[in-house]
Amino acid sequence: MSRFRRTAQLTARKTLAWASRPARWDVWTTVRPRWLVYALASEVGAVVLAVFGLVTESGRSDVGWFSVLLVLGVAQAEMSSRIERMRRWMGGQTHINVTSVWYLAGAVLLDPGWVALLSAALYLHLWFRVWRHVRSRPVHRIVASTAWAVLSCLAASYVVRAVGLGGPADTPGMGGRGTAIVLTAAVVFEVVNALVVSTGIYLYTRERSVSDLFGTWEDNVLELVTLCLGGLTALALVYQPVLVLLVLPPLMLLHRHVLLKQLEIAAATDEKTGLLNTTGWHRLATRELARVGRTSGATLGVLMIDLDHFKRINDTYGHLAGDVVLKEVATAIGTAVRAYDSVGRFGGEEFVVLLPEVSEAAVVVVAERIRAAISGLTVRVDLGEAPVRVTGLSASIGVAIYPDAGTAVERLLASADAALYRAKSTGRNKVVSGS
Repeated sequence: MSRFRRTAQLTARKTLAWASRPARWDVWTTVRPRWLVYALASEVGAVVLAVFGLVTESGRSDVGWFSVLLVLGVAQAEMSSRIERMRRWMGGQTHINVTSVWYLAGAVLLDPGWVALLSAALYLHLWFRVWRHVRSRPVHRIVASTAWAVLSCLAASYVVRAVGLGGPADTPGMGGRGTAIVLTAAVVFEVVNALVVSTGIYLYTRERSVSDLFGTWEDNVLELVTLCLGGLTALALVYQPVLVLLVLPPLMLLHRHVLLKQLEIAAATDEKTGLLNTTGWHRLATRELARVGRTSGATLGVLMIDLDHFKRINDTYGHLAGDVVLKEVATAIGTAVRAYDSVGRFGGEEFVVLLPEVSEAAVVVVAERIRAAISGLTVRVDLGEAPVRVTGLSASIGVAIYPDAGTAVERLLASADAALYRAKSTGRNKVVSGS
């Protein structure tokens, strides 16, 4: 028996066992009810609209285009499966999915029912080859993501046909109408996908920042590139089919670029809290100091934050509980500062904050706000059958101001650390300025 066949049989048995016990699915206890309702509504809507599209299609067969796009999508996924698996193992919100190249081409070339089948088939293949190995991609998230992809493809396909543009196969030559078809499909796909996915992210994580919900500027530029490649794929298949092979090399390079970007971010990110690590924060602070040094009269603040008696939490509840507390403290600090301030973790229970363009009085105000936010935390920690609530947290904070306390990163950190030591030695749970 071949390895592929054994893997397929094992996967089928596990899937059947999982599907036969719906009451034991993790989704009922691990996700918020609102997200669950939203996901189920999306899945039902995707199925209903897909079936409606198949039943009411014009009658022409889309098997040819469907087969070509499916083969190309599977081939591209196989060639990049190792890269994709690495990206998913790294975790985080992955906003870029180069499979949208084939989705957009399908929305342009296929009737709604067929493009729904295409997107679902490509997602199923990705799950079988990549995502089922990654714990950060549980089944309920994959099913919801599949539904959102199907809805985006359906919306693009329905709109293109509703406005009377038809498909590029009905348009002689590569004229303005063919361009209008591609652009309309791309805009509708991107808008609908951004809305349904960002809503799902918000309901799942309660994140509110634009970058968390819609991706960074670079994420969206890369998404635009994939849509451009999808439009070119559709036009090439209609007018010069052999040219579609030229789309695959740029897709592989794009995939590698996204992986390299994630590796850069991971190298500068603290694994436990998601904040900048020592290297990442120091690099950013050095750049910011160089910029400030070119501006006459500019100031900058540095905060060193240390949780008081943190060892008691680890000794009482264990190190896993301590990790949960650290993550909640990191969130509290991030909420108490501005979006363009930089928060890092220097190891253990020590955090550091860079505050550009602020006066000493304003830095102290921010430090007090952080101290109050940490003191007001109540952290729920699940420890087996008896969850506990950790309260009574406090932090000592040292403040250093550029240029009074120094003009180099090391000197500012030393000044803030000395102020932090004075805060610790004079009672804790207070802010002390070192300048």
